[in-house]
Amino acid sequence: MIGWAAAARRALAPVALLCALGAAPVAWGQDAPLRSGGLNDSLVAAATVPAELKDVGVDEHLGQQLNLDLELRSHTGAPVRLGALLTDDKPVLLTLNYFTCETLCSLQLNAVLDGLRALDWVPGQEFRVITVSIDPSEDAALAAKKRQTYLESLGKGEVEWHFLTADAATIAALTDAVGFRYRYDEKSRQFAHPAVVTFLAPGGSVARYLYGVNYPPMDLKFALMESAAGRVGSPVEKLMLSCFQYDHAIGKYTPAAFGVMRIGGAITLLLVGGLGFVLWRRELGARTNGGIT
Repeated sequence: MIGWAAAARRALAPVALLCALGAAPVAWGQDAPLRSGGLNDSLVAAATVPAELKDVGVDEHLGQQLNLDLELRSHTGAPVRLGALLTDDKPVLLTLNYFTCETLCSLQLNAVLDGLRALDWVPGQEFRVITVSIDPSEDAALAAKKRQTYLESLGKGEVEWHFLTADAATIAALTDAVGFRYRYDEKSRQFAHPAVVTFLAPGGSVARYLYGVNYPPMDLKFALMESAAGRVGSPVEKLMLSCFQYDHAIGKYTPAAFGVMRIGGAITLLLVGGLGFVLWRRELGARTNGGIT
């Protein structure tokens, strides 16, 4: 169960406020996620929370199957069935943003971009990336412009990072399925929403969430590997993953004591075995030379 302190950090995260209130300074920690439900809802109600944030957060729907028949639009304006992007064994990194946002969305997408740059995997090979606008008024032209900007900045060619738009009903169905709660602020004419990346398993079920505006490549890789249930990643990478565990209190991966001990034990066994082999070879050589003499 998430501790009170961790829950409070999630409940009081400022990042969801940026898109609703512009760049107004706030005093809360930048990377803390806004995850709601259960204890967090009580903390939000008890705290002095701006009205813009009361309906904003994430209700984790791990295992939730998405509707594969949802129809979105690609950056060319062509209809795209969600299920067509969730084929074979590739996991999916999903972000929910909107393309005209210059505050939180840019921070988050730039953080995803930084993580993908440093990742030795390529979208379209081991995994896919999907960014869906939560603003139903945005069109394919905006999606195409945003896509071109980010693919050029990524520098890995024409990879599978899909920038999609949709109508209000489709957006609502998708956000409800992954537990992404947001609201439109009439005063600022912007959306208030949490900063979260959702990972989907092959076939379209929700597998993992990462929060904040910093996504280290190791966290991205581990989340993708877990989402794919081991169907992506080398044996060495899978061994590394066994040394870490997902910490629900902070929404990131941290070293696992038993995993580190297991790796340490394996290394010790290899060293002892190697030393034993060297000594055995020396003894065998000494015996052979002694026999010749």
